[in-house]
Amino acid sequence: MRVTLLGTGDTTGTPTVGCDCDTCEAARERGIERSRFSVHVENERTGESLLIDVSPDFRQQFLDHDVPLPDAAVVSHIHFDHLDGLGNAYRLFDDLPVYAADEVDPVTGESVADTIRSKYDYLDRVTVNDVTPFESVRMCGLDVTLVPVDHPPLVCYGLCVVDPETGAKLSLSGDTSYDVPADSRTVLADPDLLLADGIVPARFCEYHPLGGKDEGPDGTPYTFGTKHMTREGALAFADDLNAETTRLVHLAHYYPPEEAFEAPLAVDGETYDL
Repeated sequence: MRVTLLGTGDTTGTPTVGCDCDTCEAARERGIERSRFSVHVENERTGESLLIDVSPDFRQQFLDHDVPLPDAAVVSHIHFDHLDGLGNAYRLFDDLPVYAADEVDPVTGESVADTIRSKYDYLDRVTVNDVTPFESVRMCGLDVTLVPVDHPPLVCYGLCVVDPETGAKLSLSGDTSYDVPADSRTVLADPDLLLADGIVPARFCEYHPLGGKDEGPDGTPYTFGTKHMTREGALAFADDLNAETTRLVHLAHYYPPEEAFEAPLAVDGETYDL
C-alpha cells in the first residue's frame, strides 16, 4: 500500500494564518506546508483508496498531491480539523462510505458515527457506517481497526491498517496523550510505519497552563497538557510499539525553525510504500 501524508499540521497548520513567527516565515520561504491532518492510503492491488480523517484543507490537498479521490473514509474523532472537510463530498462523489466508531461519548451523548450523521445529514452522498473498536473491518481491501486513545474530553481513536495480502502495517496514534491503553498499544504494535502525534518539543510544556504529564525516566514530559504527545513522548511511544519507521504528525508551528523541518518531523506530501 502507498501512504501519502496529505496533512501533517495541527489545528492551525503551518504556516499559520496571520503569523510571522520565524517558523512560519521559514515555511513560506521554503514552500513547505503542514495543512490540517489527513492521510491517504492507496491499495495498489485493488485500485482503491482510503482517506483517514477528512481535513478542512481537503480541496487544496487533492489539488496539490497526485492521489486519487478516496473510495471510502474513516474518521478518528469529531474535532473540526479531522472532520470538517467532509462537506467536500458534495458534487465530488456519488456515494462516499464513511466509517466511524459506534461507542457513545459521555460528553456528547452520541457516538462519532452518530455525530457525523447529524452534522452532515444534508449530504445524501455520504453513507455512515458504524465500527466497533477492536473489531477489524475490511475497507478498500485493507483491514482497519479502530482503538481507543486518550484525547480528553472527547473519545478519540487510533488506527491500524493492514494489507491482508502482504502483511504491510500502518499504525496511527490518533490525537492522544502518551497514556494510550495497553490493549490499544497491542493492536498498534510492530508497524512498518507509525504516524505519531508529536505536537511540540517537551520543553514547551512550561508554557502550557496545565504543564506536562506522563514523565519519562529522566522526568521529561511525554504529554503536552492533556491531549497530545510531545516529540519526546511520541518517540518513546514509537519505541514502545517497536515501529520500523516513525514520522511525527499533527505538528504545531511552535517548533523553532532549526528543528521544525528535521527528521522525524513530517511535512505534507511525503509518501511511503509499505
